[in-house]
Amino acid sequence: MGKGKAKAKQMKGQLKESAGRAMDDKRLEAEGRGEKAVGKAQEAAEKVKRNFKH
Repeated sequence: MGKGKAKAKQMKGQLKESAGRAMDDKRLEAEGRGEKAVGKAQEAAEKVKRNFKH
């Protein structure tokens, strides 16, 4: 997975989290936080992979 897809996942998670907060939907808010965390982890993995290639 590329850096762009990881960033997109973070943005999607942020949107879900914000929507959940606005609608007082704890499940949607938690799902958004989870997606954001996955996106950040994927981005970090890409950075590590990139650093080992050089």
